[in-house]
Amino acid sequence: MSGEASTPGASPRAPRPGTQKSSGTVTKKGDRGAKEKPVLVLPPVGEEEPKNPEEYQCTGVLETDFAELCTRSGYTDFPKVVTRPRPHPAFVPSASMSEKPAQDDQRLSASCSLNSLESKYVFFRPTIQVELEPEDKWVKEIYIRGWRVEERILGIFSKCLPTLSQLQAINLWKVGLTDKTLSTFIALLPLCAPTLRKVSLEGNPLPEQSYHKLMAADSPIAHLSLRNNNIDDHGAQLLGQALSTLRSCNRTLVSLNLAFNHIGDAGAGYIADGLRLNRALLWLSLAHNRIQDQGALKLAEVLRPFELTHTEVVERRRLLLEKGTQERSRSPSSSRPGDSKTDREKNLLLQVNSAALAEKTDKTQTTKTPKGLSKKKEKSGGESVRKEEKSGSGQSPTQGTPKKEDPMKSGKGKVTIPEQKTSKGKGPKTGNKEKRSFLLESEQLVAEATETVNPLLEPVEHRDGKVFVPGNKVLLHLNLLRNRITEVGLEGFLATVQYQAQFSKSKSPSKGPVGLLRLSLAKNCFSPQCPAYATIQELMLPRAPVTKARPREEETT
Repeated sequence: MSGEASTPGASPRAPRPGTQKSSGTVTKKGDRGAKEKPVLVLPPVGEEEPKNPEEYQCTGVLETDFAELCTRSGYTDFPKVVTRPRPHPAFVPSASMSEKPAQDDQRLSASCSLNSLESKYVFFRPTIQVELEPEDKWVKEIYIRGWRVEERILGIFSKCLPTLSQLQAINLWKVGLTDKTLSTFIALLPLCAPTLRKVSLEGNPLPEQSYHKLMAADSPIAHLSLRNNNIDDHGAQLLGQALSTLRSCNRTLVSLNLAFNHIGDAGAGYIADGLRLNRALLWLSLAHNRIQDQGALKLAEVLRPFELTHTEVVERRRLLLEKGTQERSRSPSSSRPGDSKTDREKNLLLQVNSAALAEKTDKTQTTKTPKGLSKKKEKSGGESVRKEEKSGSGQSPTQGTPKKEDPMKSGKGKVTIPEQKTSKGKGPKTGNKEKRSFLLESEQLVAEATETVNPLLEPVEHRDGKVFVPGNKVLLHLNLLRNRITEVGLEGFLATVQYQAQFSKSKSPSKGPVGLLRLSLAKNCFSPQCPAYATIQELMLPRAPVTKARPREEETT
């Protein structure tokens, strides 16, 4: 007795002559084809997989890999992978215009075929558009627009996208994402190449607004666009917490686009709270939202020296104590007795030298010496005094020794966002190139700095029993176009821009972040001839990267 259903005589349950009912199969009466193999009836979506997709080894060519995996999964009609059309061919409409009379004649003569209609609307068919590298034709960006991406399609992507070694961006526009498919998409991102840094999810509103999962600590995303997602104040609260909290901070995200959403004053306040301790975000857009004066004032407040809350002060003291205990445990226990003696001798020598320098400076103040000698002594004495002042500044009341502040000083020196120095270009595009190179350099430098420096450990200022930190000077671009800000909120940004302009003048170039380089406040609820707005524009004009590039071009010519 063989269990094969293909041999009709081997089954004892089914009678040999052709009866009207066939056992175990859904067939019609007297159907001879039912005797052969009833398994040929396929489910609509391909539930049975005659070929296992896991057995297929992807080749790195998205077009062939995606098509093969879809057919192995049972899909008969799936989106095709096509090259993204460039916007510059403007003569394509002229070709269609030349074909119009022929199409009209065909329509009038009632000879218009179905194929011509399908070719006319081929643009609306679901496709996966890719942008290729100009030289080696590797896939650089993926664009999916206007068709629903299901979880099974994301499963296919998880097999073929990791083989794309040059993939840099994924753009999903109105693809019907849900909270479940978003979680699947987020799990897919770490599998892709390390070159993937940009993700755009636009026109995908989610009920739970779980977009903050894209900004996790282990997320590789550096550029995130969340336009047109109906994000309200609750979603902005989750995003602000993902930017930074007391114990965690996002250190990879460089640009965040939240334009065309429903963020109000409360949501802007949550985003401002996220900017308090975040020192990685360089570019933020909140254009076309519902932000009024209260939210604008909160955003402006964190860009200049602001007061630490009680919990932030407690966390700062904890960090200082932790750093001090780490230094104390590192130096005596890890070194040998001989090394500790040499360290002590070095410290004694340093103390003796500093005391001698201090005595020399006192003598130069009391006695009259020639100008050349006094200048030399002032230089040597002034350097020691400056070092002592730098090490002493920014210490909290709980900090007794300047040793705790030395690593902060060295870490602070690493936060260098240089202004545009090189890049001597020709033509009008030099400003954009300089801006791009400027942002790339600052992105790398800020990423290095945020690994070592906590904003709570920056030098602070004590006023009336309150602790003030310098504020966020890493954010370079802030877009608040078309909100509901009046002159009241404008005054807050005026104070911020005035402080940052004065700070950048007193600070030498390439000595750290200098604050906003571009601030967009147009199309709000104030007159363009408002004095505060005119002053902001005057102060921001010399700080813009494009306007900085023009004098350099004139100098080179």
